[in-house]
Amino acid sequence: MIAQLKDRLKKNWFLLSIVLAIVVAKFQPWIGAKDGPLAPEYTVKYVAVFVIFFNSGLSIKTEEFSKALYQLEVHVFIQLFTLGFIPVFVKFLIPFLTKLGILRALLTGFQVVACMPPPVSSAVILTKAAEGNEAVAIFNSAFGSFLGIFVTPMLLLQLVGTSSSVPLSKIFNQLFLTVVLPIILGNAIRRNFKDFLDRQKIPYSMIGNLVLLLIIFTTFCDTFSSSNFEMDKLSLLQIAFVVVIFQIFVLTLTFNLSTNENVGKKLRFQPADTVAIIFCSTHKSLTLGIPMLKIIFSQDPNLPLYSIPLLVYHPTQILLGGTLVPAVHRWMKKEQKKIDNAVDSANEVYPPSEA
Repeated sequence: MIAQLKDRLKKNWFLLSIVLAIVVAKFQPWIGAKDGPLAPEYTVKYVAVFVIFFNSGLSIKTEEFSKALYQLEVHVFIQLFTLGFIPVFVKFLIPFLTKLGILRALLTGFQVVACMPPPVSSAVILTKAAEGNEAVAIFNSAFGSFLGIFVTPMLLLQLVGTSSSVPLSKIFNQLFLTVVLPIILGNAIRRNFKDFLDRQKIPYSMIGNLVLLLIIFTTFCDTFSSSNFEMDKLSLLQIAFVVVIFQIFVLTLTFNLSTNENVGKKLRFQPADTVAIIFCSTHKSLTLGIPMLKIIFSQDPNLPLYSIPLLVYHPTQILLGGTLVPAVHRWMKKEQKKIDNAVDSANEVYPPSEA
């Protein structure tokens, strides 16, 4: 029993740490508030964000790209769905959700989630666990994250807007210095010292998560230190419910579209491709999301409320995805067996000519 509990805690340590970080920030906000001992206006705004994406650059295996580079139909489907369909669909959905009485800032945060690119890690992990097309998942997670550096700010400014007077040029300059540049540097080091880095077994995921926790902690410290901050508990429960239902909807939709006779079959999606599509098209990046929010909405007092739907979305996509992996795996094996049997039957009727 104790061993099982330890195993559960080990698997879910990051989710529990997010909750703990928010709780500590609530009771001791001075630690991570602006002008506090952690000096987040320097350590987080520049150093922490740089470290996160330098770490990402080191860990992204660009050598895997060649395996999936030519599956254009799959890539276009995933990127259009996650950076096209989802943001627009949520934009039309929000007026209906407003009638539920959910806090407007939380709904804005939900739109922010919709504009985010796929994550580098969770979609790949779940695709691999279900024995789907891992190369496609790696390509689209990495490419989507890089594409999101440019597309997501434009989507946010177009669909959400910003109450600050931060010019677009300044946003992109800061994104380049704290996101693009460290990714390029990290990946350049990886290409030149790949064998050395692989031997070191660097815990990239652990490093990224710890720095991300620091960013989340200081964001909420700064918020809770303000006497103007109020949080509607009913709205929090409602937005959590909306996030769960929304994820179930998009997971179902991507599965149905990618297996539909007029879509998936026409585009020649294989069962393993469908697995990658399900997870890559519906997952959203917390790693890129939180730093980008801090850059674009740095002057907005509602910044923490904007980040809450993303903090809810992240564990939900992992828990839902993990629950679906066995069923998705069984479906993929069954469908692949049908395809193999059909090929064998065709070869029996029309045997391949001998050289």
